[in-house]
Amino acid sequence: MKAVILAGGKGTRLKPYTTCFPKPLMPIGEEPILEIVIKQLKSHGFKEINMAVGHLAELITVFFGNGEKYGMNINYYREDEPLGTAGPLAQMSNELNETFLMMNGDVLTSLNFSDIVKYHNENEAMATIALYKKNVQIDFGLVELDEENNIDGYTEKPKIDYLVSMGVYVFNPKVMEYIKPNQYLDFPDLIKILIDNDEKVKGYVYDGYWLDMGRPDDYELANKEIRDIYSDLFQE
Repeated sequence: MKAVILAGGKGTRLKPYTTCFPKPLMPIGEEPILEIVIKQLKSHGFKEINMAVGHLAELITVFFGNGEKYGMNINYYREDEPLGTAGPLAQMSNELNETFLMMNGDVLTSLNFSDIVKYHNENEAMATIALYKKNVQIDFGLVELDEENNIDGYTEKPKIDYLVSMGVYVFNPKVMEYIKPNQYLDFPDLIKILIDNDEKVKGYVYDGYWLDMGRPDDYELANKEIRDIYSDLFQE
């Protein structure tokens, strides 16, 4: 199986940590988050990784090399100009000739990657998005108005559940037909294009461990929890 890892972002929300250090190399416990991800993919049967790199790419390529030390093959694709979260796939079109998993290089999760690929194939989908139920506490009273501005509803500080993207996706290789070379394209826009063209896009709801490394608070939480969840990250 093949995987695509997006590791080209600047990690703006994690500054000052990422001022001179790429976010995928930020340590979680004793290992960079990206190394954990690569080992996870290996444990789930993935053999090849195509990695989109940009910001401080040299540090990433030197650290991971060709992937031999992980028993995998790693190919690198550098973005000279930002291409968004989906645009870099066009550079890899010759390699993505089978169902492939794509994920952000800073996601810490116990999601079973081989299970979501199986789910995707069984449903014959063009794209499958891993989803996580996130509970959001609203710190204000929510007011509802009718067409004449009469209040017809009032809820004090509600908790609202949302399904959010986990930053893990599976694609049919035919998705490349919708991605143009050297054109900026973000993932939400790609999904809208697929839906507009009546392609099947599935959601895979997951209720296990998931943490996005976007903010300093999340990074610190990951380092506190890594010992407890580490063994759950890998397929036995």
